[in-house]
Amino acid sequence: MEATEAEAGTDWSIQDVARIAGTTSRTLRHYDDIGLLKPSRVGSNGYRYYNSGALLQLQRILLLRGLGLGLPAIAEVFQHETDAVKALSRHLDWLRQEQERLARQVLSVQQTIATVKGGGELMAERMFDGFDHTQYKDEVEERWGKEAYAKSDAWWRGMGADQKQAWKARAGKLGSDWIAAAGSGLAADSAEAQDLARRHVEWLTSIPGTPASESGGDVRGYVMGLAEMYVADPRFAANYGGEAGAGFVRDALRVYAERNL
Repeated sequence: MEATEAEAGTDWSIQDVARIAGTTSRTLRHYDDIGLLKPSRVGSNGYRYYNSGALLQLQRILLLRGLGLGLPAIAEVFQHETDAVKALSRHLDWLRQEQERLARQVLSVQQTIATVKGGGELMAERMFDGFDHTQYKDEVEERWGKEAYAKSDAWWRGMGADQKQAWKARAGKLGSDWIAAAGSGLAADSAEAQDLARRHVEWLTSIPGTPASESGGDVRGYVMGLAEMYVADPRFAANYGGEAGAGFVRDALRVYAERNL
């Protein structure tokens, strides 16, 4: 009976899914134990089988893991984003942007290798294609003016490698702390979430050229505007675990802004 059901092509064994997805049976059993990915059926022999719906869920899990989300945060995303097609469409947009950026980096490195091997002269303009931190230049200038971009650009270029790495680490830690907080079910107005909001605003005010860093600038409007953009733009939402996590960040920042700015 079990062989007949499996041959029907409606599901895959746990071993097959682990092999196809590049994961392990142990991982899939763990996902089952914590309620993140249930098999579509369990055979009389105790074997787990997965149908196409379960594979769709697994694909989303692996995509979110690739973005750095922990399992509690992924469970929170699934709770708020039940439309798999809509969620995967946002993932696809982000992946295409990353694909384009990585393709530019690959070509840049290939050109550098070929130039060095051939004894040619390195062209700085070609060496850093795909590594450009100015990818949001037009958006920044449109939203906050050319002067704002010029100041922040000069600030970034003026930092040493260690300083840039430290700043990236600070931003990364803030993002991971937001994701963890959103996944733990904290309320946006809780003390923990508001402490994160405080850190976030302090981080924003440390970047020269932004309204948050300028004396007399509209810090409240800037913070609340960014908070809305985190949710609306999948490139930014990805930093906080997707739309659900970004929504938590937005709500916490809104509360903080209303209370303190």
